[in-house]
Amino acid sequence: MKKLVAITGASSGIGKALAYKFAKEGHPVLLMARRVEILEKFDIKDKVCAKVDVQNIDEIKNAIKLAEKKYGPVDCMINNAGIMFLNLFHEQPLQHKYDMLDVNVKGVINGIDAVLNDMLKRKDGTIINISSIGGRWIFRNHAIYNGSKFAVNAITEGVRKEVAGSNVRFSSVEPGMVNTDILSRTDDKEILKDYNDEKWSIGGGLTTDNTADLCYYIYSLPQMVNIKEVVITHTNDGN
Repeated sequence: MKKLVAITGASSGIGKALAYKFAKEGHPVLLMARRVEILEKFDIKDKVCAKVDVQNIDEIKNAIKLAEKKYGPVDCMINNAGIMFLNLFHEQPLQHKYDMLDVNVKGVINGIDAVLNDMLKRKDGTIINISSIGGRWIFRNHAIYNGSKFAVNAITEGVRKEVAGSNVRFSSVEPGMVNTDILSRTDDKEILKDYNDEKWSIGGGLTTDNTADLCYYIYSLPQMVNIKEVVITHTNDGN
C-alpha cells in the first residue's frame, strides 16, 4: 500500500476531489472535516474519517494518530480547509473577519505543526497548502480573505526556507475561480451575484478535479523535486 495522505476540509469542493484523486492513485487517506457524516459516505475503501475543526490542533493531532496506527506516518499533508466571506471591510461583521483568519491562517498553522516535526525526524514528507490567487492580487470585497491568503503564502515560503535541506517539501497551490460552494456563507446578494456572474462568464472557472490533479502531480514527483508555488486559473480568467 502507498503512503498516507491527510486532507483537511475534505467534505466538499477541492477537498473532496483531493480525497478521491489520491485514493484512486492507491493512497490511504485521512479525511478531516467538521461534517464527518459526509466523509463516511465517500466510496473510498482505505480511509479514516475524523470530525475535525482545524482551529483545534488537538483534534487534528488525534485524527492523525488514529490514521497512523492503521496506515503508517503521514507522508503528505494537504491543508485545504478554508472559508470565504465577501464584503466591504467597513460593512463586514467582525466575527466573519475573525473566522476567516482563524480557519484560513490558524488552520494552516495547526496542520503544519501537527506533522512537521515528525517529517523532519524522518527527513521525508510533503506539505501542500491550498491558497488562492487572492494571496497574490487584491480584489474588491476580499480584504480579509486576501489578507488570510497572503499570510498562507508567506508562511509556506517562510517555513520552506527554514527547513531547506531537510528533504521535506512545501508547496503553495493558488487557484483562481473554482466551481465550489465556498461562497455559500456570503449573504450579500449583490456581491454574490457579481462574483457568480464573473465566474460563469468563464464557464464556472476551474473544476475541483483540476486542482486535485495538480496537487497529485506535485506530490508524485521525486522527493528531490519541489514545486514551490503554482498559480492555476481557467485560461479565460483575466485576474
